[in-house]
Amino acid sequence: QVQLVESGGGLVQAGGSLRLSCAASGRTFSGYPMGWFRQAPGKEREFVAAIGLSDSTYYADSVKGRFTISRDSAKDTVYLQMNSLKPEDTAVYYCAIRGRPGAFSDYDVYDYWGQGTQVTVSS
Repeated sequence: QVQLVESGGGLVQAGGSLRLSCAASGRTFSGYPMGWFRQAPGKEREFVAAIGLSDSTYYADSVKGRFTISRDSAKDTVYLQMNSLKPEDTAVYYCAIRGRPGAFSDYDVYDYWGQGTQVTVSS
């Protein structure tokens, strides 16, 4: 059974940093495209970042230059380094594995999802 487990969320002041981790188990996903999404209360889930084949990276405009996605294939783990955090980054962050062709920003192309980790940025 495939399982994704996010960790690393928490409460941080504006301008601070957090690093989220997403560990996969059940099968290896080394090299698979993976993404991070987030959902704030009352809002739709939105794309944050993705890492594709050959470790190409993609970012939402709202996080470009502040967030960095990376992976450790040996550990089947994907990371999201978040710097210069803003209150508007507050959300539950989810990682997912992309199993179907399509835009990285389209959550319909992702097959497996974690349970999410809460990130709260205080002003």
